[in-house]
Amino acid sequence: MDSDVLIFGLTIAEFEDISLKVCFTALILYMLFIIGNLAKESKAGKYGAMWMFLGLGLGFVGFVAKAFIMKLLGIE
Repeated sequence: MDSDVLIFGLTIAEFEDISLKVCFTALILYMLFIIGNLAKESKAGKYGAMWMFLGLGLGFVGFVAKAFIMKLLGIE
């Protein structure tokens, strides 16, 4: 079973799980930065920026909600 061990003693599944959580969190934060910069550059105002964050940020809300639901139900 030594072939299942990756670097730092992690298996491939553990590495993929950690990578998904870390990289996707970084991607979400970067997308929030882009949306905020877009709202600022377009001079959308507070109301327009709220709608931009709501409309453009709705895509990753489902992924985050899925993680919370899985934690709530005890599914991992």
